[in-house]
Amino acid sequence: MKDMQKYETLFAVRPDMTEEEVKAMVEKIQNVITSNGGKVEEVDEWGMKKLAYKINNKYRDAYYTLINFEAEKPCLDALNHTFRITEDIIRDIIVKRY
Repeated sequence: MKDMQKYETLFAVRPDMTEEEVKAMVEKIQNVITSNGGKVEEVDEWGMKKLAYKINNKYRDAYYTLINFEAEKPCLDALNHTFRITEDIIRDIIVKRY
């Protein structure tokens, strides 16, 4: 694990999801990180926030979560893949921390 780097991901899920569904989604993302060799350092649930613009011509709000983690490239690939195929996640970003 010599290539472990520090990253953070911020993702937004649909505002019409229940609290249980949102918690399950956050757990799902954490599981993707840990099951692919990553290590979750901190989870910060920001809650419901207003979006700067409408997404998909219908969402004006979204539930945001920030996760700080350590990972290697295969973990990032798996995380990006999960973001792409999960319709409930309407926006996401992964940034390397220094």
